[in-house]
Formats: sequence, C-alpha cells, structure tokens
Amino acid sequence: MKVLVTGATGFIGNQVIQQLLEADRDIQVIATSRNAENAKICKWFSQVQYVPCDLNAVPKDCFQYFGEPDLLIHLAWEGLPNYKDLFHFERNLYADYFFLKSIIEQGLKDVVVTGTCFEYGMQSGALHEDMETKPDNPYGLAKDTLRKFLEQLQKKTDFQLKWVRLFYMYGEGQNPGAILSQLDKALENGERRFDMSGGEQLRDYLPVEKVAEYIVKIAMQYQITGIINCCSGIPVSIRKLVEDHLKERQKRIHLNLEHYPYPDYEPMAFWGNSQKMQRILK
Repeated sequence: MKVLVTGATGFIGNQVIQQLLEADRDIQVIATSRNAENAKICKWFSQVQYVPCDLNAVPKDCFQYFGEPDLLIHLAWEGLPNYKDLFHFERNLYADYFFLKSIIEQGLKDVVVTGTCFEYGMQSGALHEDMETKPDNPYGLAKDTLRKFLEQLQKKTDFQLKWVRLFYMYGEGQNPGAILSQLDKALENGERRFDMSGGEQLRDYLPVEKVAEYIVKIAMQYQITGIINCCSGIPVSIRKLVEDHLKERQKRIHLNLEHYPYPDYEPMAFWGNSQKMQRILK
C-alpha cells in the first residue's frame, strides 16, 4: 500500500510518518514537502520515498508524479499559527483545493485531510461533528471552506474523505510561540517568572505523538468517514497544563497570571466530543 504524506517535515507530519513506518511493513511511505534539506535531517528519510514539491506549483500529472498512491494524508498548510492572516483563504485554500482536485480526478480514491477546531468558531462546551460550523477567523474559514469544496467534489467524483478536525497539541517540534515552548525557554534562560494569561481557559490537549497515532488509525480504517474530531474529549485548563508540565520536568517558576489578556479568537471553554474517535480506536 502506498501512502502519500504532505507536510512531511512539519510538527505533525514528522510524527505521522514515524507512526506509518511502525504500523505495517507493507506500507510504502511517499513523503513530500517544499524543503528537501529539512527532510534529509529527519530520522525517517532513508526509509521513505521522498519527493520534493511546492503545492503552489504542483505538476499537472501529480498522481503519477507521486507514484500513484493508494492513500493521501494531507497535512500541509502554510503560515501557522498566524490564524488571522487573509492568506489562509486568499492563497492556501485555493492551492490546496486544486491540488486535491487534480490528484483525485487523476485516480486517487482515499483522502485524509486535517481540519481544525476553529471551524466551530466561538461555540463553547463539548463540540461534536454534527454541529453547524461558524468559523470566526481566516484560518478556520479557509479550512471549513476547503471541506465544503471537497464535499461538493464528492458529488461528481468518487472518493472517500476523512476530515480530521484537530484540537490542541504539544510536544517535540512545536512552534516556538506555543505556551509550553515559551515556558521551556523561560526555564532554560533561568527566568524567575513566566508571564501568561489567567490560565482559566478550558481546552482539549493531546501530545503530538498521540495525535499522529490517531490520524494513522483514522486513515487506515474505512468504516467511519466524514468529519472526525481528533481529540481527548477531556477539558483541561491552560493553567493546569502549565503546572503539570512543570511537575513533569521537576521545575519551579512563578506564574505571573493575568499578565496577558485572553485571546479574542477563541471562546473561554471548549473541547471535542470524542465518541466518533473512540469508535475508531475500539
């Protein structure tokens, strides 16, 4: 079985490829990203077929170019975590859609695409897949629109779509602007205090290794398709996330709470309904 992974060198992509290589010896992984030099330093590089490609300039015969894969796990998306920039729908949306449309029309039948919890917008509480989407920032709007485009494409072209809605994650390789990355940097610099918000926001967190494991399990099954929340289903406050991280590292630092205001692009309390995900895991 040939599995093509876009965004291979990214935070999630790097882990997804590791999970695929460990999952089944019969899986042939085809990895792609824009920068071959970044790929060469990944520990999986010698175990995959690497094909460099910028999704803004995909070859016309992309299905053949990528070796006619049986399955695509599409993780590539530029510009994160800048959620508010208009390039998400001015550039990324159309580049991704026309790449996916082209490779599907040329023969690909099984597609997994990562979405985002921001598709739900400012809705609070436990968010489930049947809820109406109300994206409130350009990133969420672009992802939500891409999904709707692909659902319309399904009416004209036969392919299976699994839309994996990601919530929050942490771990090795995360963006330097993420709260735990900033906390680790403060600890390494020997700082005495860590500036943060009040920390009372409730979120749904998973380690990136677990997210990658879930994505692969979603991809390798065929009973449950459509929108799938990739989440823990357990609300955790950001303050508790930080405190647990300090305990795990056996470190201490003064938490300067309420230094920053709460973000205006997300509600105070939301997490994923994980029932669909749990059915896949069982």
